[in-house]
Amino acid sequence: MGFLDKLKNKAQQGKGRGKEAAGRAADDPYLEAEGRKDRAAGGVKQVGEKAKDAAREVRRSTEK
Repeated sequence: MGFLDKLKNKAQQGKGRGKEAAGRAADDPYLEAEGRKDRAAGGVKQVGEKAKDAAREVRRSTEK
């Protein structure tokens, strides 16, 4: 399920970028901040997925 999680995280980052741009265009600081929050949350989740991948690789390399 790692691939789907990564895809969802990228989608969340994209949604955040859209909200951020819409907030800037509409001069709405709250929408812009919400977009930054979404983008950051997606990025943090991506880091978690990469850490899980790295841990899996370490396990695989030590099993052999």
